[in-house]
Amino acid sequence: MTQIEKIRLLKLLYQYRAMGFEFFQEYRPLSLSKQPTLSNNLEELKSSVAGCHLCALAKSRKNVIFGAGNLHAKVMFIGDSPGVSEDETGTLFTGKSGELLAKMIENVLLIPKEEVYVTTILKCKTPDNRVPTPEEVACCKPYLMQQIQTIRPKIIVALGSTSFHHLTGEYDTPIDKIRGSVLNFGEAKLIPTFHPSFLLRNPSSKKEVFADMLKIRSML
Repeated sequence: MTQIEKIRLLKLLYQYRAMGFEFFQEYRPLSLSKQPTLSNNLEELKSSVAGCHLCALAKSRKNVIFGAGNLHAKVMFIGDSPGVSEDETGTLFTGKSGELLAKMIENVLLIPKEEVYVTTILKCKTPDNRVPTPEEVACCKPYLMQQIQTIRPKIIVALGSTSFHHLTGEYDTPIDKIRGSVLNFGEAKLIPTFHPSFLLRNPSSKKEVFADMLKIRSML
């Protein structure tokens, strides 16, 4: 049972106890539940995401942010969730964080930004840009995993702690302790690093991300 499933089970137990129940029917983990078959055609998958109402975030979104870039990219960048401006425009990584990410790709990796694929854990924005809940991630993660399986990148860059934690299921390791590490992730290698928005607030950390990008470049 994954950490997300444990959290979900604990929440259910508290809810049932509050209603006066002392036991309830067998809990079936998400990993054992029958999941709908998702298309390996990204346009069809994008249409499925656009019509998704599995969690409450669908009620407040203006746009679903699916992902963009080279469908045969060697490098995939995965952030946490769309922000307000991205929800308004329907475009991922807008503003200064998007500009910084583009510089990381083009000036350090030395490849055009169009040659990578960029997406997020969640496909809808969260209220006030809060951290996604385990339930929200559980609804969205199958779409992301299908994107990864279809694109088959050589390297996955987890941008920030939320992306790293939910991709790996490792919730106890801080991003500053793991960034720059090369982890196995199926057929790909996963490298966690700081999110561009974090770098805008903490410019002194840019040197660590520069080192991470150089490592990625050496692996291409």
